[in-house]
Amino acid sequence: MPASAPRSRQAPAAVLRFGRVAAMGTVSVLILIAGVWASWGTAQHVMLTKGRERGTVEVARCGGGACSGPYRPVSAGSQARSRVVLADTVAVAEGRTYAVVVKPGGVEAVPSGVAGILYAWVPLGGALLLASVVVAGGLRRTGAAWVLAGSGVALLTAAFATV
Repeated sequence: MPASAPRSRQAPAAVLRFGRVAAMGTVSVLILIAGVWASWGTAQHVMLTKGRERGTVEVARCGGGACSGPYRPVSAGSQARSRVVLADTVAVAEGRTYAVVVKPGGVEAVPSGVAGILYAWVPLGGALLLASVVVAGGLRRTGAAWVLAGSGVALLTAAFATV
């Protein structure tokens, strides 16, 4: 009988440990999936440019969280527009010209090139930072947490430096 006593006390601890790892692992994966999902809405237009309208926009005015200006096409099949809209970020200024990709079926445009790609993936950078906290605290995997945090910081720093 005494030999089974320690075993019976270890079983609930093992179940709780498994539950913690399963729950925190699920939370970490969901955070990363949400980061990719949030980034992909913009990133797909910047990264997969084949068949998309590419050109330049000279920002004429900014206000209400958006900047707009005339669009001049660069790619074949693209049409000139009197007005396209860019998100008003710290990198967009009135009077400057930006290379953009126009989202299909509308007047919305996103910055193109390396700066546009990095800017599109900023939500993933934030998700990597958040997931690193969950991995370190919930899963107690500090090495993996440092890798996630370093990747997030590198992505956000690169986006800040290029934009």
